[in-house]
Amino acid sequence: MSDCSGETCITCSDTAVPVVVVRLLDDDLALVDAGGGREEVSVALVEARVGDTVLVHAREALAVLHRSGDVAS
Repeated sequence: MSDCSGETCITCSDTAVPVVVVRLLDDDLALVDAGGGREEVSVALVEARVGDTVLVHAREALAVLHRSGDVAS
């Protein structure tokens, strides 16, 4: 059993969400469209490009889900 405190817990209740990269910024940051507005997140762990859909958790992009310019098969 996990001992969670505060508003969120990375071990039991947080989820990652897909967002679209709108603009790459300095210092491994990106402006993303989260569907309900734009947010600044870190893309230090992935090779994201404008237009990519990335999976973000705790303001950190963890994976590229759909690469901009890729053709769906």
